[in-house]
Amino acid sequence: MVANFKMIRKTAKLVPMTNRLLARNAKTTTLQMSTTAPDARTTVAQNWDLYASVLVERLPVVSKSLNSLERKFQEQLWRMEFENSLKSNHELKHDQDIIQNELIKAGKIEVDLDDNVTKQTAQDLKDAYTEELKSSRFASRSTADDAANKTTSTDRCLEDSLYLVIEEVLNKNTHRLLPQGPRLDGETMRQAAERVLREKCGTQLKVHFYGNAPCGFFKYKYPAGMRENGIGAKVFFYRAALLDGAVDQTVVKNYEWLTKPALEEKLEYIDYNKCIQKFLL
Repeated sequence: MVANFKMIRKTAKLVPMTNRLLARNAKTTTLQMSTTAPDARTTVAQNWDLYASVLVERLPVVSKSLNSLERKFQEQLWRMEFENSLKSNHELKHDQDIIQNELIKAGKIEVDLDDNVTKQTAQDLKDAYTEELKSSRFASRSTADDAANKTTSTDRCLEDSLYLVIEEVLNKNTHRLLPQGPRLDGETMRQAAERVLREKCGTQLKVHFYGNAPCGFFKYKYPAGMRENGIGAKVFFYRAALLDGAVDQTVVKNYEWLTKPALEEKLEYIDYNKCIQKFLL
């Protein structure tokens, strides 16, 4: 009974201590909830505007010029192919003509003069092809716009891809950017990208979008004085290939078609530039 009495006294002492701990934890939980509860003004300030941007690409028109190593490798492949290949129909016909001429000289076969005059031998075809090749001229890989460095033209840098950049006014400052604009209510991001390209570059530009999913993403915050309706913009990039047409100069006056190195050089924002370089091929 003495032992039971001691246990009862210990339990009686533990009950007030447990109640005090529970009360302290309740106060702490209430304080944390009050400090983490979102304020209405904070929620509004955390909104982000959604923007769609389009990377318009003019694909290469001609193949890349070979360097010295690639040229040597190509010649080696041609030699291997020539050594291992079978004779073509033209070569077989040429061999038959040689055998026939030798038989005619030996008097072993008769010659029909009328038929022989109108007959065209493989050697005659070869001579005609050689003369046609001599009179042919290969088109130049450089154009007049290359010589004039006309960056508004797509008829230049035929071996490389060109990317469209326009001048946009942001916060009263002019910047070189890819065509971009805000998404409207009810639009998908793909629809927003198509509309933005028409509004920024005109309807003459015919392009093919590669898909409905964006190929890149970038976000930036507005200056402190412009955060009344949102903290910043989230930009989703779409990729499109130029099919035909040109930029409407009545819609946008300052624009350029730039190669990848020139694009990297002329985009001012470092983070924006790095983001775009990630999905350039």
